[in-house]
Amino acid sequence: MRNNFYILFFLLVCQLILAQKPSIKKANELFANKAYVEAAKMYEQLKQDKKVLQNLADSYYFNAQMKFASTHYGTLFFTYKDSVKSEYYFRYANALKGIDDYEKGDVIMGEYLKYSVDTKKFKEHLNNIVPFNYTVRQMSRSNSTGDFGISFFGEKVVFASLRNTESPLYKWNDRPYLDLYEATVSKDGILENIKPFSEIINTKTHESSATFSKDGKTMYFNRTNDVQVQVGEEKFASVKLFKAVFENNAWTNVTELPFSSDQFSTQHPMLSPDEKKLYFSSDRPGSIGSFDIYFVDIFEDGGYGEPQNLGDNINTIHREQFPFIAEDETLYFASDGLQGLGGLDIFMARTYDEVYGKPINLGETINTGMDDFAYVLKNNENIGYFASNRKGTDNLYSFVREENERRFIVEGDVRDINTKELLPGTTVTLFDMDDKLIGQLVVGENADYVFNSEPNTKYKIVADRDFYASKTEIFETTDDGRVRFTIELEIESYDDAEDIIVTKEDGLVYIQLENIYFDLDKWDIKPEAANTLDVLVAIMKKYPRMEIELGAHTDTRASDAYNLRLSHNRANSTLEYLVENGIERNRMRSKGFGERVPLINCGDNCSEVEHSINRRVEFIVLK
Repeated sequence: MRNNFYILFFLLVCQLILAQKPSIKKANELFANKAYVEAAKMYEQLKQDKKVLQNLADSYYFNAQMKFASTHYGTLFFTYKDSVKSEYYFRYANALKGIDDYEKGDVIMGEYLKYSVDTKKFKEHLNNIVPFNYTVRQMSRSNSTGDFGISFFGEKVVFASLRNTESPLYKWNDRPYLDLYEATVSKDGILENIKPFSEIINTKTHESSATFSKDGKTMYFNRTNDVQVQVGEEKFASVKLFKAVFENNAWTNVTELPFSSDQFSTQHPMLSPDEKKLYFSSDRPGSIGSFDIYFVDIFEDGGYGEPQNLGDNINTIHREQFPFIAEDETLYFASDGLQGLGGLDIFMARTYDEVYGKPINLGETINTGMDDFAYVLKNNENIGYFASNRKGTDNLYSFVREENERRFIVEGDVRDINTKELLPGTTVTLFDMDDKLIGQLVVGENADYVFNSEPNTKYKIVADRDFYASKTEIFETTDDGRVRFTIELEIESYDDAEDIIVTKEDGLVYIQLENIYFDLDKWDIKPEAANTLDVLVAIMKKYPRMEIELGAHTDTRASDAYNLRLSHNRANSTLEYLVENGIERNRMRSKGFGERVPLINCGDNCSEVEHSINRRVEFIVLK
């Protein structure tokens, strides 16, 4: 019996030794299953050829261990640079920035982007253009709790954390699975009274990124699928969005949202202030990059619209994640695809008529060379929270923000070029020289505008107002110490700019052209009428924002119904001529008035001259 025991013990020891013996096959299996900690340990013991170096560096990179990642990417580039794929340039550059080696990181990033990068100069520019500077403080005394994804929950906050030591370990990082926790925040920004969130919400898999309705009765959050599925060559567990409601003092009715899927991830939900939209991040088919920001409409019946991508003004070929919509509709989000300091940086983008302008990096008072993300804000108090792995693991930080007094600004007002009167209600839009929207506003009572700008940059600023010709100014900022650029936009009304445009006593603005004549009972455009309409075509091309109404009128020598039909056909025929000559249909509307609006009210006793005056097509400027 004793001999059998020793034999069994010996065999068990041999199996353990064999199981731990490193092999490229086992290491690759660990890497494919995203067990990056174990994969890195095994790759370290193997001969470091190109494939091993790529996976070894990636294993460290995906766990934000940038010192080790940059070392092994460096060996990879030193040995195999001529055959390294572009994604490794991107990761190597960010790994270098993560250890504050910006000089070398900029060189590698420049090779990836095919143009030069100067992060030092970029930081200096940001210092002049960011709207706010931030004072930040870590919200816990430990650096290893793995906290992130904080949200407001009434007077409390809710966040995701690795604090559950009873949870099984997640192979990706050998840390516990994520659960949601709730806490209060002290006056100096420290988490207090921390306790696990509802057991109905927390499960054996990951939960994170909760967002709550203002009444606290509805929540959305993401949860990792509890099974892995094969998608292409990769096997993974997708992240899905869920909704729960608070009833009878408990969270219940946990349901998966219909636009989640086993085939891709949908995560980081955030309710808009009016709670009519839900923003999120996803790598669903049709995304521009690895993760894009989307939104869905939330209908009154509880249903959802189709996911809408925010477009390439926000999304890049890399990661855009963790959207937050402030009370003023400003979008805050994290990106590693826009120009930044390394890893994920926090950006802001203001919205103009539901179109987001160019994002602004929030600068080095909040962003670092590591990942900075999951920004939330109390707009009226200028305080908030965000997450960062700047100390090696995810931690939460509180912030207070103050307006940046150093920022470059373009400012001015809008006036009538002739009367010099202020023109409130004018739309002023700022573009870069590639016609990318930077900002837009409708000026108020004082007709003044203010936009952030950058030093040493050329811009185009446009003023638009109904019944006025658009005015465009091109200007270039400098870097000579001036931080305010004032441009007065003077715009001219149509009736001042053109002799044939007049404002009449009825308050309407008319384009006065020679009368258009039609043959009896006809509505086709005769050559002499075409010559008149060509003048109108030229006017409308000169003023591309102008919109008009084409109104056709008849005399009284037929029935009312006949004249209405005839005038409608003549107005429509006139509109079609303009469309055929390059004027957009949506800039015009046609209307037949028949005999109902005569210029000379002579009834059935009109002379031929009076009849001819009443037969006309009028062109009224609508905008």
